[in-house]
Amino acid sequence: MIIGGGIGGLAAAMALVQQNIEVLLLEQAEEIAEIGAGIQLGPNAYAALDSLGVIHRADIHLSILEAVEDHPLIEFRTSTRIETVDETENGVTVIDTQGNQYHADAVIGADGGRSVVRQKYLADPPRVTGHVVYRAVVEEEDMPEDMRINGPVLWAAPHGHLVHYPLRGGKQYNLVVTFHSREQEEWSVREGSKEEVLSYFEEIDASPRRLLSLPKSWKRWATADRNPVEYWGTGLTTLLGDAAHPMTQYLAQGACMALEDAVVLGQCLKIKQGDFSAAFRLYEQIRIPRTARVVLSAREMGRLYHAKGVERLVRNQLWKGRSQERFYDAVEWLYSWNVDNCLDM
Repeated sequence: MIIGGGIGGLAAAMALVQQNIEVLLLEQAEEIAEIGAGIQLGPNAYAALDSLGVIHRADIHLSILEAVEDHPLIEFRTSTRIETVDETENGVTVIDTQGNQYHADAVIGADGGRSVVRQKYLADPPRVTGHVVYRAVVEEEDMPEDMRINGPVLWAAPHGHLVHYPLRGGKQYNLVVTFHSREQEEWSVREGSKEEVLSYFEEIDASPRRLLSLPKSWKRWATADRNPVEYWGTGLTTLLGDAAHPMTQYLAQGACMALEDAVVLGQCLKIKQGDFSAAFRLYEQIRIPRTARVVLSAREMGRLYHAKGVERLVRNQLWKGRSQERFYDAVEWLYSWNVDNCLDM
């Protein structure tokens, strides 16, 4: 049983059926719909999609969803919010908010940053960063021609930054703005306002500033992550994706790590010949150090992006004059992941 129908949960379902394991996938939403604006997928994510047999398309979530819905070994139920998880010698039973019970040989919690499954086994608090992310989609015709760049562009500023990149082959552009909030933030998502965004970027260059007036509406995320932990479950239960390792967005690796998790989990089940407990512990042994490195590196990247004063001058000197090859070398540990080396420790 997989709890959560996001990218990680869907990918995990595909990884399990590759090992001929029947899957019950439970999702709390009434329907699967877009909740953000766009995501960046690094080379490691495409390696994971290849391994899962999922076609690369403009809508990555829909690509995996269609593969899940078409597979005879997967039962997918929506409108199912899990309330409790209980493990016994014979498997795991979960109960939803309507009192319905579901029993399975094992459970994978892929239910996001506010995971009910994680709360059962770890109950650790989130780490609210104080950083706020605004996301919006801009149509191609509204995007200034000189900003229609086929790749991610980042404008760094003290206490914040702005990123834009194309979606759907350049028909739309994702606009993402991050800043250190003046308020005492709580982990939340709500509608944003153009006035708030502009108030944090009054002194930036005119080129990126003109983009801030383009969106017709904004979504506002007050972000959080969690400190890495030494285990994700016990016995017949484990975690995957944001439930296991919620992270800030500074390395654009949230979805990528969830896809990697799914592939590794499938490979561990193959090695352990369907022994869930043994496979889960091997999976955690492999994935916890790597995902912890990404969580901690993302925090540091946020610091570098938002440096000010003398720290900003030091950052600029560190990056000045670097060849493209040296930048590639710096991210080789992250982007060189594939199914052939995914079990390396």
